[in-house]
Amino acid sequence: MLPSTLHHATILTSREAGQLCGVNFRTIILWVECGQLRASRLPGRGDYRIALTDLKEFANRSGLPIQDSSQPSVSKILIVDDDPPMAKSIQRVLRQAGYETQIAPDGLQAGSLIHSFQRALMTLDLRMPGLDGFGVLNFLKKTVVMPSLKILFISGESAERLRSACEIGAHDALEKSIDKERFLSAVRRLLPTPHKI
Repeated sequence: MLPSTLHHATILTSREAGQLCGVNFRTIILWVECGQLRASRLPGRGDYRIALTDLKEFANRSGLPIQDSSQPSVSKILIVDDDPPMAKSIQRVLRQAGYETQIAPDGLQAGSLIHSFQRALMTLDLRMPGLDGFGVLNFLKKTVVMPSLKILFISGESAERLRSACEIGAHDALEKSIDKERFLSAVRRLLPTPHKI
């Protein structure tokens, strides 16, 4: 029986579907191309997208177990920042400390990754084009997001704006010119230290 806590509206890539089923993404593609698993194909690139409801239906028919994606890994962190060098710098520090990371270059991309990348912490820039950090925080409050999700703002905004971010729901906030040890200390206060493989 599949976990009922999986989010029904999630759209998955072949790789994400494979991770949930514990198979290689090429196996997912094979199931799609054999007509066993329903999927849509993106124009141009030809990549497949699979609705989680379709994957669940297929898994139920096939007696295939699915991992419960609603349970986040404590080692997963989503980095939301529109400044690529800054995002890469944050990613490098976190990976060296043993965390698994993914980067979203803006608030809209962060919203689309909320359910497919089951992270336990999100680092969030305040000033971004389109949906800024406050907008992302408000979006998270209105959607079905794990109550355990931690938000760490990292921004070049004023100390007053960073305080405001914490007042409306962020768990911590740091200035953008971050010190590595101070940054990791803030992350470790919010998350357990992952076990390195």
